[in-house]
Amino acid sequence: MAVEITDDNFEELVLKSDKPVLVDFWAEWCGPCRMLGPIIEDLSDDFADKAIIGKVDVDSNQQFAAQFGVRNIPTVLVFKDGEMVNRQVGVAQKSVYADFLNALV
Repeated sequence: MAVEITDDNFEELVLKSDKPVLVDFWAEWCGPCRMLGPIIEDLSDDFADKAIIGKVDVDSNQQFAAQFGVRNIPTVLVFKDGEMVNRQVGVAQKSVYADFLNALV
């Protein structure tokens, strides 16, 4: 299951993580975000011990969405050692996200 990431725990879970982190910036009302949801959940199972897979609801948590320039949703950001290393705006195939993570684990 994907981890719920908020403005309060973003620094601890994402920026200070010793594992790669994939973060899905989404909103409940966003149709494409709902399409991406099952892909994110699959990735959380596939990479359970190798990476952190999380979701940020941008309606409730805007600080880090603004900090990292998330203007459209869904936007997926990938972090390694506290640095953003990949960005995917819009829905892509699962393999795109898996390739991002496989390059880092």
